[in-house]
Amino acid sequence: MSDVVYVSESRIVRQRGPLRFAYLPAETEVVSFGVHGAIAAHYGVSPEVSTPHATTIDYIIAATGG
Repeated sequence: MSDVVYVSESRIVRQRGPLRFAYLPAETEVVSFGVHGAIAAHYGVSPEVSTPHATTIDYIIAATGG
């Protein structure tokens, strides 16, 4: 078996409702995760409750395409 090459030192903090902040290696800015559009509607989250932010699935899709 191979030796471990990399361990991610990521931290995610839930702020309120669907809003979460991710602290990622090599990034100086905090990454915000939340809900928007059809996903917010699906979960019953109105814009008054949470400012729209990209969802985790948006980041997964972008990373896959990258």
